[in-house]
Amino acid sequence: MTISTDHELMGRHFNAGCDLPKMDMFDSLSANYPSSSIRGYYNFNRFVLTGIAFFEGGGKRKFDILMSLLILVVTSPIMLVTMLIIWCSSLGKDPIFYRQVRVGLNGKLFSVLKFRSMRTDAEKAGAQMAARNDTRVTCIGRFIRKTRIDELPQLFNVLKGEMSLVGPRPERPEFVTKFEKKIAGYSRRHQVKPGITGWAQVQYPYGETVEDAANKLFYDLSYINRYSLLLDIAILFQTIPVVLTGHGAR
Repeated sequence: MTISTDHELMGRHFNAGCDLPKMDMFDSLSANYPSSSIRGYYNFNRFVLTGIAFFEGGGKRKFDILMSLLILVVTSPIMLVTMLIIWCSSLGKDPIFYRQVRVGLNGKLFSVLKFRSMRTDAEKAGAQMAARNDTRVTCIGRFIRKTRIDELPQLFNVLKGEMSLVGPRPERPEFVTKFEKKIAGYSRRHQVKPGITGWAQVQYPYGETVEDAANKLFYDLSYINRYSLLLDIAILFQTIPVVLTGHGAR
């Protein structure tokens, strides 16, 4: 199964005053497109999330557990080497892992686990979104971010039931508050578990603006409506070239 990208969705054409173009595979959602931007305000409350019930079944959870264990086994050598390199870079003075509070299912906060890729004083001035050529990122961090190795510890978040392999990426509470002020219905993405990867991640590059957040939200809500295990598998396969090319890394 492949994810069609024949028609550009919101990613490059979601400008103020413009209606969203239709996408063939989303014909069944034609009545649910969110309204366009009005003075920088986006409204997704018209999006009917008919696929939520499928997330409540046991199939997705079983798939997450089995695949997470498999990926952990396959990537364990990479993770061990990464741990050693990070430890050696500071001679054990700085932590190997980094915990950060994110918003999860139903708005519940949890700590996402990552390999540390930034300096320990990276946020002494407060929460900041990662930027292109971010000076807070270490030399080792630049590589593990580009290859997404820094995300591998989140497999333990999946095993704990806090995350899924595929779903909307979990965002920080500070940024959720910011986006909710400009994007009506933004919190609807929290009706399902967040994911390590997602449809928005394979379809849209990394973004820092409210418009980028709105673009990604459209993909996230569309994914929820179209959810199936086959779609999850397709997204996981499409994540591989994203990892290999470093697409959207910061």
